[in-house]
Amino acid sequence: MSVIRKQLLLRNFSSVAAILNKPTTHFGFKDVPVDQKEKLVGNVFSSVASNYDVMNDVMSMGVHRLWKDHFIRRLDPGLRPGADPKKPLEFLDVAGGTGDIAFGLMNHAAVKHNDHSVRMTVADINPDMLAEGHKRYLANFQQQIDPSRIQFMEANGQRMEDVADNSKDLYTIAFGIRNFTDIQAGLNTAYRVLKPGGVFACLEFSQVDNAFIDKFYQMYSFSLLPLMGQLIANDRESYQYLVESIRKFPKQEEFKSMIEKAGFYVPPDRGYENLTFGVAAIHIGVKL
Repeated sequence: MSVIRKQLLLRNFSSVAAILNKPTTHFGFKDVPVDQKEKLVGNVFSSVASNYDVMNDVMSMGVHRLWKDHFIRRLDPGLRPGADPKKPLEFLDVAGGTGDIAFGLMNHAAVKHNDHSVRMTVADINPDMLAEGHKRYLANFQQQIDPSRIQFMEANGQRMEDVADNSKDLYTIAFGIRNFTDIQAGLNTAYRVLKPGGVFACLEFSQVDNAFIDKFYQMYSFSLLPLMGQLIANDRESYQYLVESIRKFPKQEEFKSMIEKAGFYVPPDRGYENLTFGVAAIHIGVKL
């Protein structure tokens, strides 16, 4: 979609919403009708799907790879000695289209815990992102991960109608929940699909906790990132949205409260962990 067409679309959405007094939500710094945000976010991720790693490299200065590795190590997934291998762990990775977290979790379980039974569902609302993940699976992981142990599901993370209640041991979402139209609905769904004792784990861009560092981070984000998006991917608008979506995402304490509101127990000392001064954060909740 051309930049001019995107701008006209957003302007028209805002005008129509105002005229009809329709409920709105944020799309970056813009207000759009609630029923249109999903489509707009879909356009962004269809645009960046083939360059998703490049996008995250640009947005995190390459550090996202270290954050993801730390995220997986902290979760430390896998059956422990004495567990029944006939009852494999069930994992759900939401907004996980390219498969980075899903493949990493399954590899960790196999290498560290000799658990080759984990079953993974990779869910994403965007078919282009899922196609990218399936392509990576065929190219790099088909020999290690039997196809019976992994499925790619096109699904809305706010609802997950095809995932049964109390069916998953681990729910992960990395750099995805801030794009939900209704974040609380997504958290409520996470609680619904997890088994008692199941873990919700989120890795997301967040708010820097040092004012001096934050000043320079914002200069980088708003001045350089959209320009780099234009130069690298010929897509300034998508990168502009992604930067703005980070600023609109709830601060760490507020997001922690939303997780608790969904019903999760949040450990008081390890409810969230700031990474790189809060540029990103890991949030954990347990369904008791």
